[in-house]
Amino acid sequence: MLNQYLPVLIVLALGAIIAGAIIGLTHVFSPNIKNRIKSEVYESGLRPQMDARLRYPIRFYVVAMMFILFDVEVIFLYPWAVIYKDFLSAGSFIFWEMFIFLLMLFAGYIYLWKRGAFQWE
Repeated sequence: MLNQYLPVLIVLALGAIIAGAIIGLTHVFSPNIKNRIKSEVYESGLRPQMDARLRYPIRFYVVAMMFILFDVEVIFLYPWAVIYKDFLSAGSFIFWEMFIFLLMLFAGYIYLWKRGAFQWE
């Protein structure tokens, strides 16, 4: 039974050895010069203007999630549009299936619109 997993174990061991060797060699051969200039915070060549740990408003994340949600749902339209012509002769099931999908998508859009999710204040 061990013979079945032996190639996998060899590859995992070889990967761990190579990763460890690369990390070890970078510590051995890299220059380790510490000075004040290298320890400073670097942000696009300018000194930082404010604290980097600012909180973003929750509206930012809501808009990002809505974008991803609608973007992923619209991606499903492309394969449907490609095969629509081929399945049109089989009946109108594929049309009504996509119509219901778009109706649910539109209902979600209307819900978000009524809730004011698209208002940026």
